[in-house]
Amino acid sequence: MIWIYTLVSIAIVSLISLIGIITLFASDKKLCNMISSMVSLATGALFGGAFIHMIPTAFASSNSSTYISLSILIGIALFFALEKFLHWHHEHHHHHKEDHIKPFGYLNLVSDGLHNLIDGIIIAAAYMINIEVGIATTIAVILHEIPQEIGDFGLLLHAGFSKIKALLLNLMTASLSFVGAILVLVIGNSFENITTYALALAAGGFVYIAGSDLIPELQKTTNTKQSIKQFLIVGLGVALMFLLVLFE
Repeated sequence: MIWIYTLVSIAIVSLISLIGIITLFASDKKLCNMISSMVSLATGALFGGAFIHMIPTAFASSNSSTYISLSILIGIALFFALEKFLHWHHEHHHHHKEDHIKPFGYLNLVSDGLHNLIDGIIIAAAYMINIEVGIATTIAVILHEIPQEIGDFGLLLHAGFSKIKALLLNLMTASLSFVGAILVLVIGNSFENITTYALALAAGGFVYIAGSDLIPELQKTTNTKQSIKQFLIVGLGVALMFLLVLFE
């Protein structure tokens, strides 16, 4: 029964990654406005998810705050190095068809994939405690994923991916939660410490992407009305992450 509940829950959570399908019916002009809002939402959701959920959870799950802090910094450094590599690859392989894809799109896929892997671990571990805890945890993850997946989809579109490819890539990273869940169900909770440090690394990735890639993108807008709108939507993203504390 634990396997059935866990895998059904993971499937429901993974399907949320297809929420961007609603944009397939939007005009280019409307889509452009939506992308701006989704990038703003993604910025707030990434900062909020990292500072309100992931980092506090990592600290609470570890006996060494120093190692967690180092893991967060290592996460930032790894994503900085990865983006440097992606920029280098971009400049030296300009003849490729998808040369127009911005590096932060790939960075988000890596970070989001790791985050989804951890979500799968968390859901499976919750069901191993009891069914009620597992269901409550699944609901919390779903509420967390909805604004984040909307933001992630908008971010991938802004990075240069087509609508269909952005949807498929979002679904692919979401499916990594199955890997995390099955690992827990097969092996058990013996690798809890690894999960804690992976969570800190993912948090560092979220902070890096939001701070070094998305904020500069938002700063390109100089129109006062649009800037206020961006600021409010970023705040909404953070607020949504904060409200999820009530469901944990």
